[in-house]
Amino acid sequence: MLQRAGGQLSPASSPGRKRLYAGLVLLGVVVAGVLTGLLLIGPREPEPAPSAPPPPRPAPTSTLTSPSLVESELVATGQAIAAAITQADSAAFGKLACEPQSPAALKQLQDKWDTAGTVTATMVQPVKVAGERATITIHVESGNGGKKDTDFPIRKKADRWCIPG
Repeated sequence: MLQRAGGQLSPASSPGRKRLYAGLVLLGVVVAGVLTGLLLIGPREPEPAPSAPPPPRPAPTSTLTSPSLVESELVATGQAIAAAITQADSAAFGKLACEPQSPAALKQLQDKWDTAGTVTATMVQPVKVAGERATITIHVESGNGGKKDTDFPIRKKADRWCIPG
């Protein structure tokens, strides 16, 4: 404990706490960017349910002729991000983060996805890789025709690719 002027005690700040707070802030920025994008393309008014489900979009083809293990891992991570967004599954999205997410943060994300309505997300190829950092672009389309591409920064941590923050 540190003693302040006037005799009050305050906890000593630790590097671990600073990293935790910085990580939470960074995750908040990433989640806010995704949510803003989803809200911008989300439906403005409720849409009637279609009589038949739309045909599935063909999976984007890779420009890679023989992907390396790293590229394969990144493609799997990108497809998991796209699936979590399409399924509006905040728990699955939270598992893709490098740091554990709080229940409140996951609930906030889920509430925003529920408000945005039905969206379809696909991974755009190729993945941009720079050592143990990469960028995965996710293309999102809403039921009302809105479209947006969002870049997700990805990094390697503990032998897996994850969303920092």
